[in-house]
Amino acid sequence: MKKPIKSWLIASSVAAILAAPAISTANSGVETLTKDPANWATWGGDYAGTRYSKLDEINVNNVKNLQPAWSFSTGVLRGHEGGPLVVDDVIYIHTPFPNTVYAINQKTQSVIWEFTPTQDADVTIPVMCCDTVNRGLAYGDGKIFLQQSNTVLTALDAKTGKRVWSVQNGDPKLGMTNTAAPLVVKDTVLTGISGGEFGVRGFLAAYDINTGKLRWKGYSMGPDKDTLIDPSKTTTWENGKVAPVGANSSLKTWEGDQWKIGGGTTWGWTSYDPKLNLIYYGSGNPSTWNPVQRPGDNKWSMSLWARDADTGAVKWVYQMTPHDEWDYDGINETVLVDQEVKGKMHKTIVHFDRNGFGYTLDRETGELLVAEKFDKSVNWATHVDMNTGRPQVVPQYSTEHNGEDVRTDGVCPAALGSKNQQPVSYSPQTGLFFLSLVRLIGYCRRCRILRDTGRLSESS
Repeated sequence: MKKPIKSWLIASSVAAILAAPAISTANSGVETLTKDPANWATWGGDYAGTRYSKLDEINVNNVKNLQPAWSFSTGVLRGHEGGPLVVDDVIYIHTPFPNTVYAINQKTQSVIWEFTPTQDADVTIPVMCCDTVNRGLAYGDGKIFLQQSNTVLTALDAKTGKRVWSVQNGDPKLGMTNTAAPLVVKDTVLTGISGGEFGVRGFLAAYDINTGKLRWKGYSMGPDKDTLIDPSKTTTWENGKVAPVGANSSLKTWEGDQWKIGGGTTWGWTSYDPKLNLIYYGSGNPSTWNPVQRPGDNKWSMSLWARDADTGAVKWVYQMTPHDEWDYDGINETVLVDQEVKGKMHKTIVHFDRNGFGYTLDRETGELLVAEKFDKSVNWATHVDMNTGRPQVVPQYSTEHNGEDVRTDGVCPAALGSKNQQPVSYSPQTGLFFLSLVRLIGYCRRCRILRDTGRLSESS
């Protein structure tokens, strides 16, 4: 029996057991495919988002002998942030804008098909933040799902590359784009939205994998009917316990109708627990970036979410960075592991946030179990109060002084975060998480794009 976990913070102290995947009612076959290590049928390798492979032919003894066998150029000279899928010896590769998809025979290296969607570059690219990236494809029910930059979600026949259906998930003319990795759960495909820099209100949406019909949409902020929050059943962590959020928990934390352009976009990844039938993801920074313009906690931006996969109803939600002043997007991936914490076994969700804190919560109840710095150089907050769940902000590194949003030097981490969006890996063999850190101390904004008057203004 592995010794109890004290904290994931020190890698050698982690003792975790990956939850054995249960067979759900998914007609996509994704779960069956992920059990074969020759496949990589979803962005994280499995529904738990571990990005772990059981293949062991390459090891510490022979890795030095690796040499390139063949290469393939996509011809697109922009950021490639999402990994390929591999299903039954076919590699599915995607590019940044224009979002071309290639199906390549893994054995012969020949291109089986390619698909390039029609998109208006003049409309879409100007409202894409931080490069024209795409974070991954999804597979299910014999289809490849492509989330196009212009927000169109497209289903392709996995064998031929022919378009089966497509649906408009947003409107680039309103600042909406999309870089998220979709996820197939049962007979739906989940996708998010990008554009928090342009006053887009974030959401997660589920579409029928056969028809593209919208099943449900849950917003990050707004009235309960929009967020799909039940004030008496949806819980959060406060006063040292799990408690109902209460009516319109989001609206109470925004001034006036600021929530309508509140950000909290969902441009990352989603995980899924088949036994609990819950999906997990994070929401991004609040809008506008100028925190003086949006007093309050700005819920539920910068939060971790657990939703019912069938209805989108929120089981629990936890805000990591209330009233974010530093652009610490909360969209980093969520990894599902079963582990012993404080002498008790929990089904947990583990999340290394850009704000420099790592979080472990009970993924069934939303109980906050661990919230500690994984980067010791973090200085914007001293610690997370485990009773309230709130970070204790150091006034020196707040960007709000004398009623203005000002330049704040020396804050750590900077806007790129202690860990940027690159997902972690988790090994069930060792119980260790592997992650790359960003060491950048400086000004707290990657750029400052404000929506004060409906126009964009940029200052350094």
